[in-house]
Amino acid sequence: MSDGSRLAAYDAVVYDLDGTLVELAVDWDAVADAVLDVYAEHALIPPTEELWGLLGAADDYGIRDAVEEAIAGHERPGARGSTRLPLAERLADGDAPHPPAGVCSLNCEAACRIAAETHGLDDALVADAIVGRDTVGSHKPDPASLLAAIDRLGAPPADALFVGDSRTDAVAAERGDVDFAWVSDLLAE
Repeated sequence: MSDGSRLAAYDAVVYDLDGTLVELAVDWDAVADAVLDVYAEHALIPPTEELWGLLGAADDYGIRDAVEEAIAGHERPGARGSTRLPLAERLADGDAPHPPAGVCSLNCEAACRIAAETHGLDDALVADAIVGRDTVGSHKPDPASLLAAIDRLGAPPADALFVGDSRTDAVAAERGDVDFAWVSDLLAE
């Protein structure tokens, strides 16, 4: 079965962004260092050095906005300098039948929108269904952002497919009771 016919079996398709549709030009180690700097500026001992753990703990320390901006400050330019990946090529071409599509990303919503515009995916994606980690107040693997994107596409979770490249993506789909496909599997079809 080709990816076009596989996707057409669903009422909605939601894509992860980084590693699935585009490759953001972001040095994630530098981002983690920037977030550690935020903790240091507030005279706080970070609970971890892992970026997403630092973000998760930021609410407890009352520095969520500063941490969010430190991350987003790297993601926005990284989205402008990103590379379009093969699945985005297929999506942008629009040759195969395709249900309404959105994005659910661990990246900030602004970076998702910049990447979509930069790579000509605006027409292939429903603008309201571009959901980043800051859109609904939680992020993957919590399924709330995925379910928000699906809802904005007007489909029930049982009739949607989430396409991603990471275990976090797969876990979010499982927790949301949404079918999941690895981007590598779709590209191999």
